[in-house]
Amino acid sequence: MSGGVEIFVLDAPIPDAALDQLASVLVDCVDGGASVSFMAPFSQAEGLAYFRKVADAVASGDAVLLAAKRDGKIVGTVQLGLDTPPNQPHRADVKKMLVHRSARGCGIGAALMAQVEAEATRRGRWLLVLDTVPGENGYRLYKRAGWTESGIIPNYALFPDGRLCDTAVFWKRLDH
Repeated sequence: MSGGVEIFVLDAPIPDAALDQLASVLVDCVDGGASVSFMAPFSQAEGLAYFRKVADAVASGDAVLLAAKRDGKIVGTVQLGLDTPPNQPHRADVKKMLVHRSARGCGIGAALMAQVEAEATRRGRWLLVLDTVPGENGYRLYKRAGWTESGIIPNYALFPDGRLCDTAVFWKRLDH
């Protein structure tokens, strides 16, 4: 990874400036065509509303929010969803691994994933799951990081422009 990147956990309360920067990363990813739950056009206000909900989940202990900062600005993020049923206290969901297009190719995604795995272990979660569009950047990242693909669900979601896309379901067991 290029120098000058810091990966850190955002604890509650999350400052408005950080929420605004996180929203900008999300808007950039949607503008770039990433299938991350939102449709185009997608505004900064919509991104901010989404991250305010994430901040509430962080405050309640249902989520861990990580960010990557370069040159004083957040350029990437990932979430660890801890809100699992009582019979799954060992599992967590990795959500919304996002890197601004201007910061890609520097190892930020890999660093975020390594840190989210460390945070999961710290919280006693040793089985992680996620889904992603086959063939996209995240898919290749998870394969390189040792995640196991369980299968592909066809026509699972939409790209921001309305085209259907498949999803690949991945899991990873961490040392505990």
